[in-house]
Amino acid sequence: MEVEVLKALASGRRLQILEWLRDPVAHFPPQVDGDLLTDGVCGVLIAQKLEVSQPTAGEHLKVLTAAGLLRAKRSKQWVFYRRDEDRIREIKQTFQDDW
Repeated sequence: MEVEVLKALASGRRLQILEWLRDPVAHFPPQVDGDLLTDGVCGVLIAQKLEVSQPTAGEHLKVLTAAGLLRAKRSKQWVFYRRDEDRIREIKQTFQDDW
């Protein structure tokens, strides 16, 4: 699993997404559907903020989700993303223990 995490963290754009999602209210406008904190941020808003296409943002989000760094929640036609803080703490601890 650490290899997937390292691959996910090897991209500046993915690191930026993780940073924005640490405080979504500060980095994204309110959403019509879904609460920024409890539901997460819509993938469309993340793509807009990254200034990339939705498929490009979707690939970044897919990698972060596969690595366990994000949780995805589908609502209607939208997918919302938020950080998995428990998993992130676990990953940090694993790397600290290994060094």
